[in-house]
Amino acid sequence: MADFISDEFVDPEIADDDDSSIYLSIADMMSSLLMFFALLFITTLLQLAQKDAPKRVVIGNVVGQMKSNNINVKVNPETGDVSIQESILFAKGSTELKVEGKAFLRRFIPVYSGVIFSKPEFEKEISRVVIEGHTSSDGDDKTNLQLSLLRSASVYNYIFYEMNFPTKEPLSQKILAAGRGEIESDKKRDNPGDRKVVFRFQFRSDELKKDIAKTSL
Repeated sequence: MADFISDEFVDPEIADDDDSSIYLSIADMMSSLLMFFALLFITTLLQLAQKDAPKRVVIGNVVGQMKSNNINVKVNPETGDVSIQESILFAKGSTELKVEGKAFLRRFIPVYSGVIFSKPEFEKEISRVVIEGHTSSDGDDKTNLQLSLLRSASVYNYIFYEMNFPTKEPLSQKILAAGRGEIESDKKRDNPGDRKVVFRFQFRSDELKKDIAKTSL
């Protein structure tokens, strides 16, 4: 009888030690996992920062060249978007470039395109340049979309069929025209600032950042 009881008896102190060991092992494992994901997160951030560097250099050069050549445009310091107000290029409701608009493009395009092709790394970083037409929310959506597309096409046609500049041929391989209508406009009011033509870069580093983010998930 004594032997039977001794076989079934478990020392409470030994049981507590076993439980403590299990809890410590789980805690160590969780700490290791947290450390792994923290390092992975930091590595991803560093990779994204490295990929973003060429983009910022390009944008900085665009801003600098616009200022040094006294070209009156608004450059977004984060995206590199160059916004040209409607009043510079077109009369209200028109898709035909004004004389002043043509003169502006003759000054702007050689400088803008010159930045893109000034260095091999800039040319490589910029995968596409999109000429986007934009309108305010005044009027109906269909008309505004057609107006924006025709305006971007007018700018495109003037650049490549009526202008000559050193980087015209390589620029033609990167550029396209698009109409955005009132998509990005203020829906609550007719904002004149929404009526514009935007030259928008598409960067290879942004595409790579998306790929890195996907593979890190």
